[in-house]
Amino acid sequence: MKLKLSLLAVLAVALIAVFLFIQLGPNWDYALPRRLKKVLAIVITGGAIAYSTLIFQTITNNRILTPSIIGLDSLYMLIQTFVIFAFGSMSLPSTNKYLNFYISVGLMIAFVAVLYKLLFKREGRNLYFLLLIGLVLGTLFGSISTFMQVLIDPNEFLIVQGKMFASFNNVNTDLLVISIIIIGLVALYGQRLGKYLDVMSLGKEHAVNLGVPYDYVVKRLLVIVAILIAISTALVGPITFLGLLVVNVAYQFMRTYRHRYLIPGAILISIISLVGGQLIVERVFTFETTVSVIINFIGGTYFLYLLLREKKA
Repeated sequence: MKLKLSLLAVLAVALIAVFLFIQLGPNWDYALPRRLKKVLAIVITGGAIAYSTLIFQTITNNRILTPSIIGLDSLYMLIQTFVIFAFGSMSLPSTNKYLNFYISVGLMIAFVAVLYKLLFKREGRNLYFLLLIGLVLGTLFGSISTFMQVLIDPNEFLIVQGKMFASFNNVNTDLLVISIIIIGLVALYGQRLGKYLDVMSLGKEHAVNLGVPYDYVVKRLLVIVAILIAISTALVGPITFLGLLVVNVAYQFMRTYRHRYLIPGAILISIISLVGGQLIVERVFTFETTVSVIINFIGGTYFLYLLLREKKA
């Protein structure tokens, strides 16, 4: 396992080095700091998505689910569309990145808190009830967003359209700092619950029989997932299939169910995918597409492969 993790780490560092120094040119003192900020955004976004998706699949005991199924991506687009629909593209919530970031993160976390209230206020409602409600609300949010998008001015729709795809080109440095602080605190808190993950991957009944305080742990892990997805989405935009792709590749590559190896493996594969995808976007497609389009295309194809494989099994 340590050899595999070392190989992934070497590949990630090599790709980052290529990304930082390829065609740097004579104005390196201008270009290098910008590339460093972009790499930092890729690392924290890729790490947050991989970590949260792996935890989400463990507590749902399902390897074809991602946190986006509870509607966080759809809610993010609804917030962005509503701001422009109600206040215009030149309004303060739309032009001020800090305010937009705090509004988006706050509302997404509040949304998940409401879901928890629906889930746990009565006995007999399990985790799949939350997934079902989240799926229905996600579809509702998407429909409302589409309705508002067809009513707004075409020029403002282009601004909304630009927020539909993840971008690492215009990440604000100050947002990176607050994101790193929050993600770091969440990761430290998540370490306290990490000892339960291997047992919880066996399923609820086994976990309860082996003494895991299941509901207590699930509630807190879902809060961690919501915060990480909210921050990564608000920072760069939605990347639907990235988590599904990198976590399943991590399972196949690492060939283990021990989370102490899976978590760093999935994070490194996520960083490799994003840095490699951004290199392709910049050097092959010359910014004619976005990294989320490439990731979603590969991830969507891989998702169909997983479905067909599960059907045969």
